[in-house]
Amino acid sequence: FGSPVRLKHMSPPGHVRCPWYLRGKAGVIDRDLGLTGDPEALAYGANTDPIRLYRVRFAMADVWGDQAEPESDTLDAEIFENWLRYT
Repeated sequence: FGSPVRLKHMSPPGHVRCPWYLRGKAGVIDRDLGLTGDPEALAYGANTDPIRLYRVRFAMADVWGDQAEPESDTLDAEIFENWLRYT
C-alpha cells in the first residue's frame, strides 16, 4: 500500500462509479478492499470478471487547490481498479 496512482480522466457514457471531482487527480492507495463485481457492467446486466476495489487517499490541496481548508486534510474514496493509472 502507499502506491501512487492517478485517476483516469474519462467520460464514458452510462452508469459510472468515479466522482467527477476526482478524475485526473493523484492519490495514494490506502487499502485493498478486495474483488467485487464491476458495477459499471452489472448495471447493464453484463456478467464480467470480478474487479478490484481500492480505498484511495487524496490530499485536499490536490483535489481543491488553494480553496482547500485546511490543506493538510485528506479525502478517502473507494475507487475501482479500472479507473486507476499507477504512477
